[in-house]
Amino acid sequence: MRRAVTLLSTLVVGTTLLAAPAAFAPARAQNPITQDGQNPMGAKPTADSVNEEFLFKNADKITGRVSIPDKKSANLIQPQGREYQSFRERYLPWIGAAFILGMIAALGAFFLWRGRILTDDTQESGRKILRFNAFERFTHWMTAVCFIILSLSGLNYIFGKRLLMPLIGPEAFGALAQWAKYSHVYLAWPFMFGVAMMFVVWIKDNIPNRIDWAWIKAGGGFIGKKHPHAARFNAGQKGVFWMVAGFGAAMGVTGLMMLFPFALLDINGMQVMQVIHALIGITFIAGILAHIYIGTLGMKGAYDAMGSGKVDLAWARAHHDLWVEKEQAKTASGPQLGGRHPAPAE
Repeated sequence: MRRAVTLLSTLVVGTTLLAAPAAFAPARAQNPITQDGQNPMGAKPTADSVNEEFLFKNADKITGRVSIPDKKSANLIQPQGREYQSFRERYLPWIGAAFILGMIAALGAFFLWRGRILTDDTQESGRKILRFNAFERFTHWMTAVCFIILSLSGLNYIFGKRLLMPLIGPEAFGALAQWAKYSHVYLAWPFMFGVAMMFVVWIKDNIPNRIDWAWIKAGGGFIGKKHPHAARFNAGQKGVFWMVAGFGAAMGVTGLMMLFPFALLDINGMQVMQVIHALIGITFIAGILAHIYIGTLGMKGAYDAMGSGKVDLAWARAHHDLWVEKEQAKTASGPQLGGRHPAPAE
């Protein structure tokens, strides 16, 4: 009996082994994969499947479907985002450091070569002439203070986590970055207003003319000791004026696009606005550094125009002789101590 059971078991196992290839033949026919990853028809299921690269070749982004009102959330991946991230994290810090540190180094080298620009003492030294009235000084300082805070908060966006966070820790840096964001958002409004006011008040005296070209060819008094003729604004000041007007307008427009996201632009447009805003901001800061240098350390007496509003008559005649003659021609009593016309500091 035992021998019969053993024989029967052997027959069942043998039959199963013989029938197995035939049982799996349909499945193998549907997916005849060989050891090299190919089926007899030459297909490669893994390589031929739809992947991210294939989708990017047929569309500018990968989107899904959402039921919430914010349809922008359906955008899963868009390649421009990678380009923007690469610019922000890799190239922007180097560009910013090159422009700003390069300007500081250039100003330092110029100071070592030229020294502080002085005005010779004359019989007119000690007498004052009004350079800026109270309204112009207020407008200038309001705009200047806003610009400084906007610049520092903007630079924190670029360099903060690289330079500050390792020094003060993530918690302190997080609080600082949050307040920097608030200051950047709210102080943008008085800054734009100040730029607009300066443009309206000073535009009539900042139109380039032949005197400006002669001032440039003479080196503006920076090369040599002779000061070329200049009216209320010399060519250098006119350059600063148009830089502030142009860059200020561009920063305002791009900033408004980011203050009101997706009002007029999609995600790609927002990224372009951020790139433009950052590059103009860096150039703007570098240019204003040169303006600050001339108005303080670089030229003696220049700061008085934005400090008290009155400058030494000898200084005014050396740097703005045509303007002094026009002011004194208004009366026969010499320097005008209550002039109504605005004029920027050096």
